[in-house]
Amino acid sequence: MGNIMEKLELTAQSMYCKKIEELTPAELHYSLGKAVMGEIAGNWEASKIKHDSERRAYYFSAEFLMGRMMYNNLYCLGILEDVTKLLKKKGIDINVFEDIDDAALGNGGLGRLAACFLDSAATQEVPLDGYGIRYKYGLFKQLIENGYQVETADNWQRFEDPWCNRVEDEAVTVSFKGQTVKAVPYDMAVIGCKTTNINTLRLWQAEAVNDFDFTAFNNTEYNNAVQEKNDAENITKVLYPNDNKYEGKVLRLKQQYFFCSASLQDIMRRYKKKHGNDFSFFAKENTIQLNDTHPVSCVPELVRLLMNEGFNFDDAFEIARKTFNYTNHTVLGEALEKWPADLMTQVIPEIYHIICLIANKCQEELTAKGVHEDTKAKMRIIDGNVVHMARLATYASTYVNGVAELHTEILKADVLKEWYQVYPERFQNKTNGITQRRWLGLCNPELSALITEKVGSDAWLTDLSLLEKLNDSIDTRTITKFNNIKKKKKQQLADYIKKMDGYDVNPDSIYDIQVKRLHEYKRQLLNAFSIMTIYFRLKDKKLKNWTPTTFIFGAKAAPGYARAKAIIKYINEIAKLVNNDPETKDLLQVYFISNYNVSYAEKIVVAADLSEQTSTAGLEASGTGNMKFMLNGAPTLGTLDGANVEIAECAGIENEYIFGAKVEDIERMKKEGYHPKALYDANPEIKRVVDTLIDGTFDDGGAQGEGSFKELHDSLLKDSSWQKADNYFLIYDLPDYVDTKIRANTEYANRKEFGKKCLINIANAGKFSSDRTILQYAKEIWHTSYKK
Repeated sequence: MGNIMEKLELTAQSMYCKKIEELTPAELHYSLGKAVMGEIAGNWEASKIKHDSERRAYYFSAEFLMGRMMYNNLYCLGILEDVTKLLKKKGIDINVFEDIDDAALGNGGLGRLAACFLDSAATQEVPLDGYGIRYKYGLFKQLIENGYQVETADNWQRFEDPWCNRVEDEAVTVSFKGQTVKAVPYDMAVIGCKTTNINTLRLWQAEAVNDFDFTAFNNTEYNNAVQEKNDAENITKVLYPNDNKYEGKVLRLKQQYFFCSASLQDIMRRYKKKHGNDFSFFAKENTIQLNDTHPVSCVPELVRLLMNEGFNFDDAFEIARKTFNYTNHTVLGEALEKWPADLMTQVIPEIYHIICLIANKCQEELTAKGVHEDTKAKMRIIDGNVVHMARLATYASTYVNGVAELHTEILKADVLKEWYQVYPERFQNKTNGITQRRWLGLCNPELSALITEKVGSDAWLTDLSLLEKLNDSIDTRTITKFNNIKKKKKQQLADYIKKMDGYDVNPDSIYDIQVKRLHEYKRQLLNAFSIMTIYFRLKDKKLKNWTPTTFIFGAKAAPGYARAKAIIKYINEIAKLVNNDPETKDLLQVYFISNYNVSYAEKIVVAADLSEQTSTAGLEASGTGNMKFMLNGAPTLGTLDGANVEIAECAGIENEYIFGAKVEDIERMKKEGYHPKALYDANPEIKRVVDTLIDGTFDDGGAQGEGSFKELHDSLLKDSSWQKADNYFLIYDLPDYVDTKIRANTEYANRKEFGKKCLINIANAGKFSSDRTILQYAKEIWHTSYKK
């Protein structure tokens, strides 16, 4: 500790000519971050040397949603409390770091899962390093203005970044058709908890190959140089360029190939340092996990790199197939990435040529296995001038895994059915998990202390299965302690929402919370309809003994996703109505928080009374937000979808609030015919609620009956050329959902029994640690070492 404070003082003096107590929050953050990085340098280097001597795994992901690093790193080093006290002596509240933006390196669950996996791998001493992109701007920073989502640039680097070390001498070049750029690595330390092991997240930043001396140019040379510099930097400028237009598609494809090529060149450089040009050990020493389809251009790129080393195509492909594994994260057809062949030939023609070779090899292999022509047609990697990246990944991987038991079964029975029939030995399930260090230990110290008291030690920080000991100590005293902790966290969230969004939230109400990416299948609109149903019943005096409830939403809609943006506006219109109605405002409040991110989530999950997980059954691959809420004692109000199924199995379905159609019900209705208009016409309550979209109750800013709300209304009741009416079965599930929500509200009033449900959820959350998940990957897919 003394070394860190000494380094902090030295950095403050050398960089800013200030004493510690004179630093601004940004200066203090940078100075303390650099002091921490200096303190861990020896362990980090020792870990790198150790990993170089053994089989290593690499996690390739377009997103790493790391969250705020300061508190997490101090916590994992075991010095958060000491640093807090030492800063306090200087008159500094450690909460000052909440003014520093999260690193905007991801969007949602995919990126947060990747971050949890890195945390768990470091803690469990699994030699796993991450590769991704160092975006200058995140997806966007979200503002809510007049109920609408407004996007602004998320310039998270404006505070400087003490956690990433630029490694200039390990930069590589990446070439596209007509363009070559430099990929510069930035290394972030991933610190293990209760271990000296430190893993690495290497992020690539795109820059121009040439260092231009702009003062030496004439006007034409200057303009060309500026253009070259901008074209290069644009590749890693923003997370997920909007690909509604051709230029955006080009940029997104470049972005994906850029980080794949740079990462593979880096791995090969490290390998050649040990073995020279003998690649016979490559797949024995390296295994790469493809996190969804974004990094799948790695497959042809590794083949290309090996062919450049003298391998023929067949041998290069066999090495690649032994190296890669693929995690599927979705059953949605539109999310299974596809690229127009013409676009690939314009951007990365050599890669497209290799994909053609792989596609031909695949068809030949299927023929040799006696696969029927109709089945082979469904397995074409290039089909109708379109490259199917999920098919490429499935064919070119040793293992393919889903991320929840239900999801994996759907992959095998439907989405990847043909592949499972031909290659059943490849398929595994790896139910997702979350790191208990950040999502309980760090963000809920009061509950952590209670758990440690009941379990007998803090060993649950690295072995979450120990939570099951809580099942034997759920008595009245423990329930009372838990309820008091929850009350405190609810007040803290109310204070935070007031600070961040200006809303006055009632901490004595039920906190019913839905926070996640805004998408139709996640059905925030269903939640909104349930609120309107309850509102009308309260107005009509049909709902008695309603416990005051605050509904809290947080979500970003993709900039080009018009329906998702309309749903945000609709929720905010509901908020404006119910929050200001004198008859209901003391019973019902609705708030849509802005710019939901990891740091906001840390305040939210600990305060929730109910966890809304309302996706249409069969469409949410897993979810990890559901696990964070469970771990902090919020029962799930949701469908039997994704990991909700396993949550209900572990904690007991009687301790959750499950509603709605099951997967088999959805499949039956799809086959027999689903008629939402008939349900709407037959149920006056449903009709009244759905019609608030078009009857003038709310204003979407468009002409009456012609705006975005009208389009939402039509999507529920009318088939379109590309989608069936009510494609996500909102109208079917709404009555059961409302009944279940009211039952949860009623049962909450019995604070002892509801508190017992909450504690049972915590006690049975052990399965959902990312430590368990990462150890399963290490043992069953990667075959690497791990902490014994």
